[in-house]
Amino acid sequence: MLQRPRRNRSSAVIRSMVEETRLSVKDMLFPLFVMEGKNVSTEIKSMPGIYRYSTDLLLKEIESCVNLGIQSFALFPQVAESKKDSMATESYKKGSLYLESIYEVSKRFPEISLLTDVAMDPYSSDGHDGIVQGGQILNDETLPVLAKMAIAQAQAGSKLIGPSDMMDGRIGYLRESLDDAGFSHVGIMAYTAKYASAFYGPFRDALESAPKFGDKKTYQMNPANRREALIELELDESEGADFLMVKPALAYLDIIALLRENSHLPIAAYNVSGEYAMVKAAAQQGWIDGEKAMLECLLSIKRAGAQVILTYFAKEFAQLKIS
Repeated sequence: MLQRPRRNRSSAVIRSMVEETRLSVKDMLFPLFVMEGKNVSTEIKSMPGIYRYSTDLLLKEIESCVNLGIQSFALFPQVAESKKDSMATESYKKGSLYLESIYEVSKRFPEISLLTDVAMDPYSSDGHDGIVQGGQILNDETLPVLAKMAIAQAQAGSKLIGPSDMMDGRIGYLRESLDDAGFSHVGIMAYTAKYASAFYGPFRDALESAPKFGDKKTYQMNPANRREALIELELDESEGADFLMVKPALAYLDIIALLRENSHLPIAAYNVSGEYAMVKAAAQQGWIDGEKAMLECLLSIKRAGAQVILTYFAKEFAQLKIS
């Protein structure tokens, strides 16, 4: 046998030398949740180790993460039911929890990257990502609301917005609206291939934002479809996206690879709440080694082609101090 692949696996040094994919804390983008109040935090039961924070404690959490080397964060709000309405007006209301949190984080940590969420569902009394009329999710009528939201976030200090709503044409509409408002420097991380997945449950627990009726299958993608992601890719690129995202990650590694092969833009992948919860639950039962499973999951996402990994494991990974 002239070829013996095991020779290159014979020691830790050689294995490291020929390693094709390497994880770094710089790959990680850590999602965080903000809530009303002062000096309060609550653990999300379906996401062990993940908390909602009042703004003051959110700043402390970000500081501890920055000290571990984490440089990128995504922020999502838990909005009181009493502040929700059918037009999501709280999303762009001056002095709202989310906008004030963006301002405080941006002022305190100007060096970090903060991805802010543009979608109606956290603020909507219907729990959907678009305006609801007669049981239908209206697309074009929703875009001006998203634009108001994006501009308000940019005014609060956001430099990178993440439209997660999956309304058609929203990237172009937001790009033009931000440019017209003087925010041409604000980037857009498009949720390009966001699937109607069963893995979002714990996130909806965190925000208390589940749809009040029906589901999101008329605007999120069918999990059975692969080539359709290329249509979304072409649209988002042509409309001015700066990043393309696949969500979820682990059940859609082929989609991550597909976007990587067909675009020169950076590819992000969202290792979502349900994927995190499964690993944590199995580890708590002693069925798997949680740390090793975490690393294998993250490695698979990067190996598939993601340059940015949104993951609730980010802080846990950073604490391992992998060089």
